[in-house]
Amino acid sequence: MTDTDHAAFIRLTYQLAAEAAGRGDDPFGALLVVEGRVVLSAANTIHTEHDLTRHAEMNLVSLAARTLPAEALARSTLYTSTEPCVMCTGAVFWAGIPRVVFGCSAPAVAQVYGATWAVACRETFGRLRSSVEVVGPVLEAEGLPLHRAAGD
Repeated sequence: MTDTDHAAFIRLTYQLAAEAAGRGDDPFGALLVVEGRVVLSAANTIHTEHDLTRHAEMNLVSLAARTLPAEALARSTLYTSTEPCVMCTGAVFWAGIPRVVFGCSAPAVAQVYGATWAVACRETFGRLRSSVEVVGPVLEAEGLPLHRAAGD
C-alpha cells in the first residue's frame, strides 16, 4: 500500500485526536482496520480517566484483545495519529497486530512539546525481534497542528 492508500485512515485518526483534545485529553487517536474496514477506534483518555496509561493505542489494543479473535488481530492494521510510544508498541507486539501505520513521528511530536522521550517504534519492535511492519510518517504536516495547539 502507498501513503495515498493510508491517507483516509490517518485522517480519521486525526479526527479522533481532535475530538480527544476537545474533551481535554491529549490529541491522539487510533483505529484498527481489518481487510480495509474499521472495526474499532479509540482516542487518548489520560485526563478524562485520570490514568496516564490510557493512550489511544493502549485503549484500542486493550479493547481489541478483549473483543476480537486472535485470527482477526493477525490480519489487522493499527492506524494511529502519532507514532506509538514504547508502552504502546509493546502492547501492539503482545496483541499480535502485524502492522502499524502512523501519522506524526515521535521525534516531530517530541520537538513540539520540547520533550526528550522520543523513541522510534521501529527501534522498539527491533529490540523485541518483532516482524511488525511499520509505515510512517504519513500526512505528518496535517497532524502536527493538533499537537502545536495542545502544546500552547
